[in-house]
Amino acid sequence: MRVLVVEDDEDIRVAVAAALRGSGFAVDAVADLPPADEALFVNSYDCVVFDRMLPGGDSLSYVRARRQGGWAVPVLFLTALDAVSERIAGLRDGGDDYLVKPFAVPELVARVGSLCRRMGAGPPPVLRHADLELDTGRREVRRGGVLLTLTRTQFTVLRLLLAAEGEPVPRAELIRTAWDEMANPASNVLDVVIGQLRRKLREPPLIHTVRNVGYRLGE
Repeated sequence: MRVLVVEDDEDIRVAVAAALRGSGFAVDAVADLPPADEALFVNSYDCVVFDRMLPGGDSLSYVRARRQGGWAVPVLFLTALDAVSERIAGLRDGGDDYLVKPFAVPELVARVGSLCRRMGAGPPPVLRHADLELDTGRREVRRGGVLLTLTRTQFTVLRLLLAAEGEPVPRAELIRTAWDEMANPASNVLDVVIGQLRRKLREPPLIHTVRNVGYRLGE
C-alpha cells in the first residue's frame, strides 16, 4: 500500500513517513501542494495525508476541487485547526478522516491503514492462478492448499503479478507500487524479492522473467 504525506513541518513529515514505512507502507513525502500535485499525477496512492495549512494554501480547497473532478483516493487531514466547524468542513468537503495535532503516531498509522483497506475494497477478494491463491482480505497466500508465509513486500509484488492475469508487469511498476520514491529503480531489490518468492512458491515455477520488461505469472 502506498501513501503520500503532504506536510510542511519537516519534523512531523519525517516522523510520520518513518512510522508509516516502519509499518510496511510505501511512502512519498512532500512539503507543499505543487509537488503533491505532481506526485498524484505520476503515481497511484491508496491514501493521502494532507496538512491543512500549507505554504501553497489550504489543502481543503485543493481536495475539494479534485473531488469535483471524480478523484476518489481516501484523504486524512492532519491539522491544528481543531474547531468543530473546521472538522465538519474537512469531512464535508472531501476528507475521509480528520486528526488534530498533537496526535499519537500509532493512531495515525492505524487510521491510514483503515483508509487504505477502504480503497482496496473494490478489487476481487481472492486472486488465483493455477494452484496459487491470494486472499486480499485475509492477506493469505496458498499454493496447492498450503499456507505460505510472505513479507508485506513479497505479498504486494505477488498481488500485482496475479492481478495482471499472465501479462508482463514492468519492473518500474512493481518497484513504484511495492516500494516508494526512496527505492532506486537500478538496484536489485526487486530481483531479491522475486528470488525469495520463487523459493517460497516452490516447483513447478510460476514467476517468469520477461527480458527487458519485467516479470509475469505463467505455468
